[in-house]
Amino acid sequence: MVTARAAATFGPDGRSAAAARGFIRDALLGWGLPEVVDDAVVLVSELVTNAVVHAGTDAEVCCLREEQTVRIEVTDHHPERGLPSLGDVPVTASDRYADPDGEGGRGLLMCSALAERWGVEYAAGRKTVWFRLTLPAHVLGTRYAVPATPGSDLPSGPGPVHVAVVQLDEDGRVLAWNPDAEALFQYPAATVLGRPWADLAVWPKSPARGLGLADTLRMARWEGGYGIRRRDGREVEVYGVQVRLRDTEGVPSTLCLLVLEPERAVLRSPARALPGERPDQAGPRLDLLAGPVAGDDLDTLLQRTVERARDLLDGDAAYLLLTTDDEAEFEVRAATGLTAGHRRHARFPVETGNRYDSARLPSVHEDLATRPTGLPLLSDSGMRSLVTVPLKVEGRLIGSLGIAASVPGRYDNEDALRLQSAADRVALAVESTRLTELEQLRRGSLSFLVEASDLLAGTLQHEQTLALMAQMAVPTLASWCAVYTTADHTSPGRLAFVLHEDEDRIDPLRDLLDKTPAPEAGPSQGVRFWTAPTETAEAGGLTDGPELAGLLGETVVLALTARNRVIGLLVLGVPAGVRFRQEILELAEDLARRAALALDNSRLYSERTATSQALQRSLLPPDLPEIPGVEVDVYYQAAGEGNEVGGDFYDLFPIREGTYGFAIGDVCGTGPEAASVTGLARHSLRLLAREGLDAPQVLRRLNAAILDEGSRSRFLTLLYGELTPRPDGSTELSLVCAGHPLPLRLRTDGQVDRAATPQPLLGVMDDLDLTAETLVLAPGEVLLCVTDGVTERREGRRMLGDDGLAEVLTGCTGLTAGAVAARVQRAVERFAPEPPSDDMAILTLRVPTQRQG
Repeated sequence: MVTARAAATFGPDGRSAAAARGFIRDALLGWGLPEVVDDAVVLVSELVTNAVVHAGTDAEVCCLREEQTVRIEVTDHHPERGLPSLGDVPVTASDRYADPDGEGGRGLLMCSALAERWGVEYAAGRKTVWFRLTLPAHVLGTRYAVPATPGSDLPSGPGPVHVAVVQLDEDGRVLAWNPDAEALFQYPAATVLGRPWADLAVWPKSPARGLGLADTLRMARWEGGYGIRRRDGREVEVYGVQVRLRDTEGVPSTLCLLVLEPERAVLRSPARALPGERPDQAGPRLDLLAGPVAGDDLDTLLQRTVERARDLLDGDAAYLLLTTDDEAEFEVRAATGLTAGHRRHARFPVETGNRYDSARLPSVHEDLATRPTGLPLLSDSGMRSLVTVPLKVEGRLIGSLGIAASVPGRYDNEDALRLQSAADRVALAVESTRLTELEQLRRGSLSFLVEASDLLAGTLQHEQTLALMAQMAVPTLASWCAVYTTADHTSPGRLAFVLHEDEDRIDPLRDLLDKTPAPEAGPSQGVRFWTAPTETAEAGGLTDGPELAGLLGETVVLALTARNRVIGLLVLGVPAGVRFRQEILELAEDLARRAALALDNSRLYSERTATSQALQRSLLPPDLPEIPGVEVDVYYQAAGEGNEVGGDFYDLFPIREGTYGFAIGDVCGTGPEAASVTGLARHSLRLLAREGLDAPQVLRRLNAAILDEGSRSRFLTLLYGELTPRPDGSTELSLVCAGHPLPLRLRTDGQVDRAATPQPLLGVMDDLDLTAETLVLAPGEVLLCVTDGVTERREGRRMLGDDGLAEVLTGCTGLTAGAVAARVQRAVERFAPEPPSDDMAILTLRVPTQRQG
């Protein structure tokens, strides 16, 4: 005797086999027959493929449930392409239909192997291949919860039963109105289309479910009684079922089915208690929404839900899983009574591969010891029975709720249906709160990344960039962080920085990572899990020590890739028993991309700064030579951050025995262009002076060299002189001041006077008429030579000038050369509150009162 029937037709295209598999799976699971699903799906897939590929016609699939068997028929409309009977053909024969490796006839071979009975029937224009699968005897295990038949609870009334079908849009306005709705409401369809449903439905002001009409219309499914307002103004009690739908374009709507209250059995689920019924008639209604919960506090809502579900169904444990964005995995978000092996945020596939598990249907697992569930959460938990229901919103799976007990057989079909009804009511609240949480998380992530970008962009120091990366990751993303730097993806990484949220654990963590081989710096993108630190700690017996106890949980590695090159690795770790959430890993990837570019910029800046500094230092003279009978001191400062050499320069060098050359000059401008002329001038002076040329000749030859630079040439002011200490303790100087600020002479009595006269600057004219001036410094006298960065120091309209410099020098009587230079430098710094904006050089020569040997 046939007790249930399901049929469908599939067109002759490549997608039909997959559609037929889904149809058979849903039908058999809906009938509570998971034991035969796998065999039926395999056979139907082969037979439908034969029909649509080989016969090239539609395939009609019919599934019949009988008392002890299931009969499935696949019919096509091309009977002349017959299939031979295999009854007289040995399996080992060479016939292509009996060849297990051949394509033809493979479906029939499978029928003969898997089905209790099978056959082929021919009719006019049709051919049907059928097979029967025997239903196994019931054992304790999993059953899918489906509503029971109404039994004797049948409707009665004076006339025909009208089932009104009304479809409402997202705003609660009428989209469609069937003829039974016209009879029930006494409104023609044309007069109600577009009207608000609230004008027609009389919703209780204090509904038993605690929800208003608008909230109820947004539930995945709702069932219950309320009133309607007919055209003549009378109010009539009805019983309705509301289902939330989406069309092919994703637009949601609500489908309402209504009958008069006395005819409620047409629509009512038998396990649902009606208002006014005793609780023992169908079991008390479960309400999982207990107490107010903040609209953005998802964790509290979920934890309250599992605890209340456990208590209402007298369970020992409960859990609630939520799906990931792609609905491929479940994530543990709340649990109670599952301390052993329970890890919050643990993940596993929605489809476990266990033939008796389906997360999309309410299920009763009668004895987990006899037939274990594929859920790793319950492994070694001691639970024996389990009831699970899906959480769905508008037909989309968003989670799963499970209640477990330590004894077998605790739950039955009615418990599953009651829990499903409660889960339908709580699902919308969960989804709404989750969307609020995700929105807040996204906003927080954007704020975090914006702040991280600003901080990383604010420094070009390599070590500081490494520290910032770790400080932004801990504790926002992980409990500890390590940064490795590498020259390229083939070389091992170097541990550059380690940070832990507990400062006392930084050193033990660094020691462990030093003993652990660095992770491979391959060019792969994304997150990689890394177990080497845990393996190193276990091999050394370190995990039981107080320093590393509980330190190592999940550890992930992210490549720091900038400009198509791996420049380092970002390692993040959490404590034992904790797993990374997907949102955190995605945020870590964004941080790694930004940090990699900042790290590479700081590396390039450091390398270029080091190169620039090395080149600039080559333009400065080496250590000043010691001159018998003369004290010499120099103060030099180049304008601009990172510059060690600018347009100002100085030099002091031996020319021949007993005679030394000295120079202080100023190239027009600042920066690298001025520094290039500085190098030309300094090296040319040394070379020309050692050729035996006198001071005017040296400067004329230097002038020609500067002009030879063409467009790169710059004019130059220069004070050049040669000094020769004399036996009487004085020092003779020969000076040429080519456009440069005049040197000042400080006598022993404090008098200051100019020590030279101005002459043409260099780099402007071809022919220069330059003459040397002779000066003798007596013991105790000082010669001060400066660049215009000293004399032109400004504060507003005031300028230090030659007179201000002379006044400073007057107070330096009796000071050493170094003290004179320092006092002049301090006077320049204090003249204005702003730092100097021009290069500055100070050269002091002093003849001591007692000649030093």
